[in-house]
Amino acid sequence: MASYETAHENLRELERLRRSQEAVINKINKIHSRLSRTSAEVAERYGDTLWMKLRHLYSEAKQFADDEDRVSQALIAQIETFMVPGQTTTHRKKSDGAEQKRRRVKADADPSRLSSPSVSLRCSTDHGVVLVGDQVAAKISPDNAEKDEWIVVKVTRFDRELNRLEVIDEDPGDDEDSVQRKYKLPSACIIPLPKPSDPSSALDFAAGSQVLAVYPGTTALYKATVAAHRKRKTDENYVLEFDDDEEEGMDGLPQRNVPFYQVVQLPENHRQ
Repeated sequence: MASYETAHENLRELERLRRSQEAVINKINKIHSRLSRTSAEVAERYGDTLWMKLRHLYSEAKQFADDEDRVSQALIAQIETFMVPGQTTTHRKKSDGAEQKRRRVKADADPSRLSSPSVSLRCSTDHGVVLVGDQVAAKISPDNAEKDEWIVVKVTRFDRELNRLEVIDEDPGDDEDSVQRKYKLPSACIIPLPKPSDPSSALDFAAGSQVLAVYPGTTALYKATVAAHRKRKTDENYVLEFDDDEEEGMDGLPQRNVPFYQVVQLPENHRQ
């Protein structure tokens, strides 16, 4: 009974570590976003304070990751003790060939599998840190395309050797022939989205700011102008006017409510 209680304690500790790590990464992303909107001259005025804070946050995130690995290894060892002695080994010997084949298929089908040393749980981008499982904005159009195409995707894997993030479009459309499409993209094509559970993690865009936002009812992002900013960081919606969103018989652009977690900074040299 004590072993089961210890395992439950480790599970709770693992969840606590993951929540703590996510909070630290949100702080890192906010600093990255702040720096990306700051000129080099202004950044120099920050002095060492900001850089020391950023270094401390990265060290803290690494410590949480190390602790998570330690607790995970302890859980694996505890789970092994719950199994019937000898049963696991015998079964493996009898079906070794089939098991190896099954594992290869599972590894190909499950992009979140992280047994390879070239695969990582997290990736630093120009706009902040992203984790496997995060929803992000991704540019899926070629560099030579006339217009940039951005959609919401889920990060499934980061390959350090190729320096590419593997993402999946979870909502490809209503067409019967539509399938979830996968992409391998450089980090420059990825922008982290704010966490829905943490309104304070989102950037505060003033009225008149140019942003990239999810058009209501879709998973596509377009250029928009902030018509009304969030009065409080706890407010959920921005009021936006999307470019080229004219409606017949209406003067000016319609104003649409968009949740803060679907609004990000407009990338430089955006084409639309």
